[in-house]
Amino acid sequence: MSRKEKGFTLIELLIVVAIIGILAAIAIPNLLTAMQRSRQKRSMADMRTIATAWEARATETNRYNAAAQATPYPTGNVNIDDLQTYLCPTYVRTFPVNDGWGRAFIPGLSQQWGSSTVAAQSYSVTCLGKDGAPSTFVSGPTTNFDCDIVFSNGVFLEYPEGVQQQ
Repeated sequence: MSRKEKGFTLIELLIVVAIIGILAAIAIPNLLTAMQRSRQKRSMADMRTIATAWEARATETNRYNAAAQATPYPTGNVNIDDLQTYLCPTYVRTFPVNDGWGRAFIPGLSQQWGSSTVAAQSYSVTCLGKDGAPSTFVSGPTTNFDCDIVFSNGVFLEYPEGVQQQ
């Protein structure tokens, strides 16, 4: 049998497998990071959508609740279903209920939802991040996919920026 009929040698096959392994070791972490980054971006875009609709309704009703600034941002006092009922379809055609990881956004108000005597003057929309657990509030940029994303009164108070860590 001549050399051409034998096929590849063991060394040649090992070199090819090593090259494929190196490429996979580089590509897979980058793919996983890109997937998490896209979930963050989707969540942030959906939070802006909710806030824009909420602001539009507040312009007409002169209040964020249905009928005093909290520190550092308002939490609780409203659930996502109430918000969807009042904003969709008048102020937003498709209401984003879940973040990029499939968990419900957490809206907040400075006053109780449905209060007819006290108008809420501030709102927030929170995404709990990749881990789905509340984290300590950090005003400004974060570098971890598990950190919360907080949008309040037209600005992001806690948001991803720079290289994110798993």
